[in-house]
Amino acid sequence: MTGRTVLVTGGTRGIGLSLAEGFVLAGANVVVASRKADACEEAAAHLRGLGGQAIGIPVHAGDVEGLDVLVDGTVAEFGGVDVLVNNAANALAQPLGEMTVEAWAKSNDVNVRGPVFLTQKALPHLRNSDHAAVLNMVSVGAFGFAADLSIYAAGKAALMSYTRSMAAAFVGDGIRVNAIAPGPIDTDMMRNNPQEAIDAMTRGTLMKRLGTPDELVGAALLLCSDAGSYITGTMIIVDGGGTPR
Repeated sequence: MTGRTVLVTGGTRGIGLSLAEGFVLAGANVVVASRKADACEEAAAHLRGLGGQAIGIPVHAGDVEGLDVLVDGTVAEFGGVDVLVNNAANALAQPLGEMTVEAWAKSNDVNVRGPVFLTQKALPHLRNSDHAAVLNMVSVGAFGFAADLSIYAAGKAALMSYTRSMAAAFVGDGIRVNAIAPGPIDTDMMRNNPQEAIDAMTRGTLMKRLGTPDELVGAALLLCSDAGSYITGTMIIVDGGGTPR
């Protein structure tokens, strides 16, 4: 991916940072985005320390107006956008029957509206790329029961639907659009759960362990590089063997 520009939202920690590391080590220029300016600069400095070209741009993924700043800053620094990774997510949890309008909106602003409109804002630049790809990070939670995480799971299911629609809409522009559905991964988001919930999710995998963020990198590189040139509108499940059962 030498010379290509990859934009990763939620790219300062967890899965997003691991993906950013993978893209830098594959030769790409990388832009990481998250809400906190200091986290963005720290992550970008770390990526530059790996030998790559990287910058950080602070923006809230749910702020549609701020997404213009993100795209414009990426183009100003690197001249375009070849790959967009919609990774930022809000795991806000409220049980059905106790859900508030404010929580629903806060979750969907980040998990659905942000990725859809960021892709739309990046579209002119993706159209100018000879290697354009969009990667949406969804979740295996979109395919199972989610009594306590229904807002999150529904948002990820919606993003999966948008992945297929985007793939169909943009194929004529040479833009491939795919998704990865992680299972239980050892991130801050996972560690915010009660230990009994983490243990239950771990038992639900065939491998009986949490995945690591680095274990998402291979699938991401496949879907975002020429190695996946005939793959669009699909999803790779990376979950230690839980969901297919």
